[in-house]
Amino acid sequence: MNTLVAIGAAIAVFGAIGAGLGIALATGKAVEAIARQPEASGKINTALILGCALAEATAIYCFVIALMIIVMLK
Repeated sequence: MNTLVAIGAAIAVFGAIGAGLGIALATGKAVEAIARQPEASGKINTALILGCALAEATAIYCFVIALMIIVMLK
């Protein structure tokens, strides 16, 4: 049973990988956009920070679910 709990927690943490990739992709695109239009950097930074916060929240939810799986099923 402990092996299945560990596998379930590992699968739940995979959401954090997606969040990390999403933040990296968004940051890269924001840098490209600012390089093309420097006068729009304020709006781009605002959208970037909001998107990164939402992606990070998803990663935190995945982490919490993984902890819940470990604690509740032990």
